[in-house]
Amino acid sequence: MKNELLTIGPFTVYGYGLMIAVGVLMGWAVAEVRARKLKLAYEHIFYLVMWCAVGGFVCAKILYWITDWKEIIANPSSMLGTDGFVVYGGIIGGILTGYIYCRIKKLDFLRYFDLMMPSIALGQGFGRIGCFLAGCCYGRETACPLSVIFTNSDFAPNGIPLIPTQIYSSLLDFLLFFVLLYIAKHKKADGQVAAAYLIFYSVGRFIMEFFRGDMIRGNVGVLSTSQFISIFTGIAGIILFIFTEKWNKNKEYA
Repeated sequence: MKNELLTIGPFTVYGYGLMIAVGVLMGWAVAEVRARKLKLAYEHIFYLVMWCAVGGFVCAKILYWITDWKEIIANPSSMLGTDGFVVYGGIIGGILTGYIYCRIKKLDFLRYFDLMMPSIALGQGFGRIGCFLAGCCYGRETACPLSVIFTNSDFAPNGIPLIPTQIYSSLLDFLLFFVLLYIAKHKKADGQVAAAYLIFYSVGRFIMEFFRGDMIRGNVGVLSTSQFISIFTGIAGIILFIFTEKWNKNKEYA
């Protein structure tokens, strides 16, 4: 694939960065439209998206440093590179930043948590397209006709048929976006949309990891780092789903 989409003088448009930007903008637009329909304080959405994006990128980078600590020790200057992020770090960082913002602004966190998670899934769908253009997050070598061969990637092995895990992940993220919108229309308590995201994304990511070929991201025993984290985010989603209705009832009677 081609990551350098357009070059004008010293300025280059990279596919990965462009898709990340598109994902953030689309997520923001969808969240603001939904906030207006739900009669939430839509004026906070822009700031919430920006702060969550910053917190997400920072934590995604930190988790990448942790998983690739051997390379960091061998070459400390690689810490400053613009490549190298772990999605789970972004998810966790975005949630924590969003929680802090809601606490500061005295917003109902669970309601805005529900509001934002479909947008997160949407943004991830575009982000994975960026991964495909760059060649990162690539799949294992395969003899299957449904494969992709990179010829000019700085990340994936070139000239070898690989499972297009980036495309599969993107499709699953877009599917999750629509599933979450459906759940949002039928939820019985605040927090259930966010819980569904944590459960479905964790299960999908755990399975997808079996087809990934970029083992540089580290492992915990027989599990990849992301599979290990998926277990805990999935459990967190189940706990959140079980207790959301009880928490919301207690809030009503408080």
